Amino acid sequence: MNAILTITQPDGHVFEYGAVPNRVHSIGRAKDNDIVLNDRRVSRKHAYIDGSGGIFVLHDGHVENGQAVRSVNHVFVNGTPRLEAELKTGDTITIGETQIAVRLFSAGAADTNDRTAAPISAGIRYDDAPFGHTMMEMTANEIIGKRSNMSVDNGVATPDEIKDLRRKARSLELLYEMSRTLGRVFDLQEICNIATDLVFRGTPADRAIALLADETPDGRILDFSLYQIAAKTRDARIEKLTSDLTVSRTITEKVMRDKVAILSQDAVSDAQFHGAASIVSQGVRSTICAPLITESNVHGVIYADRLDPFATFTQDHLEMISAVAAQAAITIETIRAHDRLAREEVARANYGRFMPEYVVRQLLDDPSSFRLGGIDQTITVLFADIRGFTSISEHEDPERVVALLNRYFSAMTEIIFAHGGTLDKYIGDGLMALFGAPTASPADAANALKAAVAMQKAIPQLNAELAPEGYPSIRVGIGLHTGVATVGYIGSDRRSEYTAIGDTVNLASRLESNAAGGEILLTDATAKAAGGLFPLKRREPLMVKNRTTPVELFELGIV
Repeated sequence: MNAILTITQPDGHVFEYGAVPNRVHSIGRAKDNDIVLNDRRVSRKHAYIDGSGGIFVLHDGHVENGQAVRSVNHVFVNGTPRLEAELKTGDTITIGETQIAVRLFSAGAADTNDRTAAPISAGIRYDDAPFGHTMMEMTANEIIGKRSNMSVDNGVATPDEIKDLRRKARSLELLYEMSRTLGRVFDLQEICNIATDLVFRGTPADRAIALLADETPDGRILDFSLYQIAAKTRDARIEKLTSDLTVSRTITEKVMRDKVAILSQDAVSDAQFHGAASIVSQGVRSTICAPLITESNVHGVIYADRLDPFATFTQDHLEMISAVAAQAAITIETIRAHDRLAREEVARANYGRFMPEYVVRQLLDDPSSFRLGGIDQTITVLFADIRGFTSISEHEDPERVVALLNRYFSAMTEIIFAHGGTLDKYIGDGLMALFGAPTASPADAANALKAAVAMQKAIPQLNAELAPEGYPSIRVGIGLHTGVATVGYIGSDRRSEYTAIGDTVNLASRLESNAAGGEILLTDATAKAAGGLFPLKRREPLMVKNRTTPVELFELGIV
């Protein structure tokens, strides 16, 4: 969940700020705040918004030496003074004489054709001014494979050609230096810092900003989800002038959407810009925005502008910044692909231990399709346990006991996976499996019963393999129950595990405790959910702890 804050200051200036989860956004009059308010009634550090846990909580004041220091003029949410408040869409925050409207949205889920729904870039101040009067564009093909139009047929170069050659040689020198540097860098922020620095060395830009687009775990770029990763100004004077300077959403969205580099200038003389705070009030004369583009993706933009009303960028500057952006984009794409593969490898190794391969593939392809993390859903729980294992352990060498368990668990786990189950955990000489988590289907109960039958049928074969090695025969009792359980990652921040908890799990465990070796016991709920797929034998109802009435019980025969 992201948030858009539309901020109206006392002088009527309106800008937007995108707040992202899992970070703190500071608000105040001081220039080092994330949201700087030009309001005499606002404290230097007036408030902050904490985006931890997927929600946004507004706090009055700031934290200093571990202590909360409250603001002088307080913070109001919907007209009521609040020290702390969880923000929701439609809330209005009042700080001094400044009004802040709140809108929450799910990143990537909005229709990007809908202005009210489209995600806003995180941490960037925007305006919606139109383009300047004079524009130049470069297409994606020109950006990625720019070639010189200079002819070398003439034997003698003209003074202008010599000047042009020297300029191009300087540009090539900078780009070559960049390519060598990027080959040793594997950090997105450092790459973008290098790119913005090169913009300053190769062009007269007063400000340069690198904006990256968010991407899904499978590498799909989220439209218009830009966030600032690097920024640079030419000197302290310019930095002070640009503290309230916004970024043109009109330009950045066109660059991302159309995959073109844009030079927009003559803004001051263009009637379209009258009242556009980002350009007129700040004196922005010329803007260049180039995509961080590769053959497969647009990873963001490099945005540069000049503040001198008598100075503009040129076509050469457009080409230079576009080349820097294209070269940086190649490294950015490589890093993102490497990180994505590394995450997938770790996830595959982790999930593959307790989920079948097809579920792991679905989880990696579309993580949002699984609502992991504490949800109630109907599942079938299977418990299996070796009967008399304590006696076996007492008479066997510990290393042979471990070897026996490994052989047993390997055989049982393969059967569970083959029937679409998720291995929850090993418990001593027993195991717990879930059918219907993380993905549920009408066949979960039937699949659980099929797995139980296959497990029991596999035991004689396993005993036959173990007998020549001197192991005693083992027998297994299995219990199943179908019902609602809380499923998700449960534990602490340092360690958690994917599991299910609740009465459904407890009842399945109780049935397994009452199952003799070779038996499969199941409740009436599982029998009904399986749809009469197997011949069942009714057993005497079972009294279990924490239940006032006996549990209807069935035994599944092994065919």
